[in-house]
Amino acid sequence: MEAKPSSDIAFTASVKAMQSRRGSREAYARMEARGGFQTKITSELIAVLTEVDTAYLATASAAGQPYVQHRGGPKGFICALDETTLGFADYAGNRQYITLGNLAENDQAFLFLMDYAHRRRVKIWGSARIIEADPELISRLMPKGYPARAERAVLFKVRAWDVNCPRHIPQKLDAAEVAEVLAKLQTRIQSLEAENDKLRAKSTVNYAKQEVGWDPVYKITEGTG
Repeated sequence: MEAKPSSDIAFTASVKAMQSRRGSREAYARMEARGGFQTKITSELIAVLTEVDTAYLATASAAGQPYVQHRGGPKGFICALDETTLGFADYAGNRQYITLGNLAENDQAFLFLMDYAHRRRVKIWGSARIIEADPELISRLMPKGYPARAERAVLFKVRAWDVNCPRHIPQKLDAAEVAEVLAKLQTRIQSLEAENDKLRAKSTVNYAKQEVGWDPVYKITEGTG
């Protein structure tokens, strides 16, 4: 039996029919001929993970009711554990447990990663499971110094992933990073202003000496006779 392309996880028969109707099927068929989406965690994906502090985890109930929950933390809070597994610490929250309840009856999941600074978005299809009885793993996934309490770990098994184009993604910068850059610029401006004040004062003194006819060469010559 011919292997199906990994992109079939998203491109169902219904999706392909819609692509055909709207004129994009031929382009995606060429991508499928090359195997479809990426299926392994590559250095490219790891590089994105190191810059990501915002993600959205989508799950669904057994009846198919979808739910999306925000996940965040310091940059790099989602870790690559092996070539097909991602993991992150799950912090104490509002105790609704919708994601946990969904995963208890339907392990299919989806991660949507946003990197606003570089205008990147990554879609990851797979399955997820909750780990609560492994304090060593939870501790390893907990970002150092982050002021939150980890209650469990989430392990995400990657089946396929793809990078979207940056179209329509607004560029947003982290407030702390902007503040750091502005502080450096302010320090540089103050240094340049101080240097400029010294040059201005020196220029004023030289101008005043010229106005009164002060001649350093004459003074030195006069004292050597």
